[in-house]
Amino acid sequence: MNKAFDATARGLRTFVSDVADGFFEITHNGFALVGLAIVFAALALVARPDLRKTGEEQLMGWLQSRKPAPEATDLEPTAIERTTAASPSELPKQQAAVAYWLSKKYRVAAEPLSVLVAEAYGIGKRTKIDPTLILAIMAVESSFNPFAQSQVGAQGLMQVMTRVHGDKYESAGGTLTAFDPVTNMRVGVKVLQECIARAGSLEGGLRYYVGAANLEDDGGYASKVMAEHERLLQVANGRAPSVLPPAVRSQPIPVVAPAKQPEEGAEPAKVALLSAVS
Repeated sequence: MNKAFDATARGLRTFVSDVADGFFEITHNGFALVGLAIVFAALALVARPDLRKTGEEQLMGWLQSRKPAPEATDLEPTAIERTTAASPSELPKQQAAVAYWLSKKYRVAAEPLSVLVAEAYGIGKRTKIDPTLILAIMAVESSFNPFAQSQVGAQGLMQVMTRVHGDKYESAGGTLTAFDPVTNMRVGVKVLQECIARAGSLEGGLRYYVGAANLEDDGGYASKVMAEHERLLQVANGRAPSVLPPAVRSQPIPVVAPAKQPEEGAEPAKVALLSAVS
């Protein structure tokens, strides 16, 4: 009985050993075959660039077919076309310096400021008005808030009185374009040109622009603009401003009720009140 049991056990051990040896031999040879296949495939791809290109295209197609579909959104792929922003690195060195300085002082992103700075330099070249003066007026008027509105209805970057100068917006599509930064700047510069022409001087033109031509005091407006203009000139010329700019807290967008018409006989209150020069 014991002899039969021992014989059975030896037979099982031999069977298991043979199976293990066979499995090892098969897998060893299988790995060798896989390795040889990889080597031959690599040699073929090196010798045949067209095969490599075809293989890469098929692999990329396979990966793309298994790429998850993008999530559906309500964003428009053409939104970039109406975005007022550009990279400061694309500006000339002088303009980039002005954009970065204004961005730091007024806590406004440098990208939209880059568009405004470039536009100011373009308008300045056409109108013979110093671009840093245009930027200084925007800084004093709105701190570069394109949606700013005063209590008397002056709107946008350069705080133009829309109800007085509405005709200047007609070719752009109407008075709602007062809130388009570039359009507001162009209209504001037209108003500024008219003010300077009527006053006969820059300082006098600024008094007209702020609506203080017939007043004894403009509230320091012209001085503020000229001081900021001087600082921007220094920045544009690669020099540090003589007076460090004070920190300016970001202000919420003002939302006010529509401006009331001034009472009969009252003096206009604020900003760009000059009617079109005939």
